[in-house]
Amino acid sequence: MSIDSKDIRKIVIACDAGMGSSVMLATTVRKQLKGTGVAVEHTPVNAIPGDADVVLTHAGLADRARAAAPGTVVIPFQIFLGDPAVTKLVEAIKKGGTVGA
Repeated sequence: MSIDSKDIRKIVIACDAGMGSSVMLATTVRKQLKGTGVAVEHTPVNAIPGDADVVLTHAGLADRARAAAPGTVVIPFQIFLGDPAVTKLVEAIKKGGTVGA
């Protein structure tokens, strides 16, 4: 599943542990995308809103995110800060391209 970056209006950072790392990631991505018109929200993995265009979540939660948001592009990452998957998403939104598999 993929989406053209120009069609991305809302990214959801989905978490489970409540450790704050995903909140930091949401803040970082929000700052990186400032001025692009893309909203970045943080939600529990079981409460992903239906209007999410892309879900960023830790690899360990990717299956749960896909189940909670069928039909939505889910991008798993391994580390909360500096993960290549997150960098690739941000760059695609800024420069254009397709996001997802």
